[in-house]
Amino acid sequence: ETTKDLAKAVAKQCVVFNCSEGLNYVAMGRFFKGLASSGAWACFDEFNRVQVEVLSVVAQQILVIQRAIVTKQQKFQFEGHLIKLEPTCAIFITMNPGYAGRSELPRNLKSLFRPVSMMVPDFALIAEISLFSYGFSQARKLSQKLVSTFKLANEQLSSQSHYDFGMRAVKGVLLTAASFKLKEPNEEEDVLIW
Repeated sequence: ETTKDLAKAVAKQCVVFNCSEGLNYVAMGRFFKGLASSGAWACFDEFNRVQVEVLSVVAQQILVIQRAIVTKQQKFQFEGHLIKLEPTCAIFITMNPGYAGRSELPRNLKSLFRPVSMMVPDFALIAEISLFSYGFSQARKLSQKLVSTFKLANEQLSSQSHYDFGMRAVKGVLLTAASFKLKEPNEEEDVLIW
């Protein structure tokens, strides 16, 4: 989501690809050709699900593209084809280490990427800032109530695939409250949220 949002902010097309054990270097090579020639971004989700043998070849493919960008080439050779290079292309990967069936990335591949650690966001702070930006004067109190409600629902309701008590759901409530605030600016803020 972070990569997609960043791409959107800088007006870049971003393709998210969910990796699996069945992915091979030929398919990855085709993908990279398209990225390099279009200038688009790609985010390979759960990249460490790809087999180690494939990852070694992929490292070489990515290195060829990165070298072409660094040396400011207009065109470059990639797997036997001369390809026009759009230097704004970018490759991002996400990994969930520690899960069964996940590979450790080879060192030559690790060195091609900058690691970024992610953490669980502070829902209450995000909700508070959002509510303030929508014109709510009691944003702190309302955001804490809202997040507490979602947290309790997540903890106490049965686990169902269609239940979502994460940030997307909180954001949905915030956007609805914002539209209510626009329509009824003089209404009590507690009523608009609940």
